[in-house]
Amino acid sequence: MRLRNVWINCRQAINAWLIQLTTLVIMCALALPAQAESVRELASFAGVRDNQLVGYGLVVGLDSTGDQTTQAPFTSQSLTNMLSQLGVTVPAGTNLQLRNVAAVMVTADLPPFSRPGQRLDIVVSSIANARSLRGGTLLMTPLKGADGDTYAIAQGNMLVGGAGAQAGGSSVQINQQASGRIPNGALVEREVPLNLGGNGGMLELQLNDSDFGTVQRMVTAINNEFGQSVAYARNGRVIALDGPTDDNARVNFMARIENVQVTPTEAPARVVLNSRTGSVVMNSAVTLREAAVAHGSLSIMIDTQFGVSQPNPFGEGETVVVPDADIDIEQQEAYLQIVEGAQLNEVVNALNALGATPQDLMSILEALKASGSLRAELEVI
Repeated sequence: MRLRNVWINCRQAINAWLIQLTTLVIMCALALPAQAESVRELASFAGVRDNQLVGYGLVVGLDSTGDQTTQAPFTSQSLTNMLSQLGVTVPAGTNLQLRNVAAVMVTADLPPFSRPGQRLDIVVSSIANARSLRGGTLLMTPLKGADGDTYAIAQGNMLVGGAGAQAGGSSVQINQQASGRIPNGALVEREVPLNLGGNGGMLELQLNDSDFGTVQRMVTAINNEFGQSVAYARNGRVIALDGPTDDNARVNFMARIENVQVTPTEAPARVVLNSRTGSVVMNSAVTLREAAVAHGSLSIMIDTQFGVSQPNPFGEGETVVVPDADIDIEQQEAYLQIVEGAQLNEVVNALNALGATPQDLMSILEALKASGSLRAELEVI
């Protein structure tokens, strides 16, 4: 028994030491200055971006898991139009009972500088009542951009990660079966025109997040890299670059700029609240001035019991079910507690001391913000 007590004491001491060590590591990490990042992580060149493509098509070869054409008539209409283009005429008024065909939407991202003949990955999603696209084949589908022009053609065999089965009124399903992917399923037919440096070699660098301090540091770092003034700040997000007019020299110029190291300014204090999941996230700049908070939960419990009202044996009444509801309201006691913190770990400890649930914590943070104690921006997503 004495050895067991000694072992328990030693284990408790080790756990306490590990907790203290973990806390020290977290505090040291929070105290470290911001690290330098490359320009490519903080900004991108104007015009160098993806373009979204979308198209409408048909998936065939399904194992009786396609659209029910009585509820989705556009599927049979699309098939009839496609067959007419292939020289097959479907008599008017024919009721096509198709179970192996599904109407789908096809989406893809066209990377910058894409040339005709290159391949794209596509996502195929059902738009009607098809149960599964597993094993289907996407027929030739034009993919169009926002201007209505066709930039790629999609076709290929579906790759669906989900699976399912049903029998005797029971069914089981794993993951989603109404959508899938086709790797390299689209062929680029047209490129997006992009004239970099067309205005005398002038380029624009756009920051991912607007920040005047980061723009100023980036301009200084780029000019120091080239030893002359080639970067000029236009506003809190855009930097003008005086680049070369030659294409090869311009590529080298842009590559050097992307590798320039810049230390961004510290992000503003912000607390993000996810109203759907109850998640609460805050960055290291959040501080909490001294405030007194009282929090108590209010719970309402409704207990319904169903009884049966039986009429007399020779009466003309009917047997009815009578509900009997018992409603109870309970409110937990709450006392004022002092909350304060100048660092992130102190703020977390102060809020945890309230013993509130994530949903209650959202209300507390909003009240602290309204009182001026929470020194951070509140963002609800």
